[in-house]
Amino acid sequence: MLASHYYEGKVEAGCDEAGRGCLAGSVYAAAVILPDGYQNELLNDSKQLTEKKRYQLREIIERDAVAWAVGIVTPEEIDKINILNASILAMHRALDQLKVRPEAVIVDGNRFKKYKDLPHTTIVKGDGKYLSIAAASILAKTYRDDYMNKLAEEYPQYDWLSNKGYPTKKHREAIRQFGVTPYHRKSYNLLGDGQLSLQFED
Repeated sequence: MLASHYYEGKVEAGCDEAGRGCLAGSVYAAAVILPDGYQNELLNDSKQLTEKKRYQLREIIERDAVAWAVGIVTPEEIDKINILNASILAMHRALDQLKVRPEAVIVDGNRFKKYKDLPHTTIVKGDGKYLSIAAASILAKTYRDDYMNKLAEEYPQYDWLSNKGYPTKKHREAIRQFGVTPYHRKSYNLLGDGQLSLQFED
């Protein structure tokens, strides 16, 4: 069973992001505050769940959470501030939107910047250890998948319906053949050849 809280006796928000390693699309993050002593044995790191299970759990999380929110940082912003800063900014944006103010924050991974004056703790593989981080990972992943599925209708040749913007062989071959879209992250090594070899027009 995943733990319900890290900070005893505090209103705690769990945060996680999705889409950090993608070549295209925004990075999404979620912040979730669960009720005190909440238990749900189905909750787990979103990567361990099937797509169907993730969407079923999204409904349960949104129903059961004290508060939840999703923050988004665009490809243009990612190119300006880099993906680490963008991931943290997306989490801050999610926290900004929570209807209930948290008193502490726990974050998946090992990097975070202080949010307001709240205590925070980073937890490596936290999405497999704490319920609120697992819940945040599911919301971030499913909302980002919805967004990439919409973009796939506009640009079907990049196979985003199945790769969601991640660097698959098919995705890179499509970049080679068709060039880049406005949704590609221009600061990334899009062709996977160790250099930024594509010419971008301003």
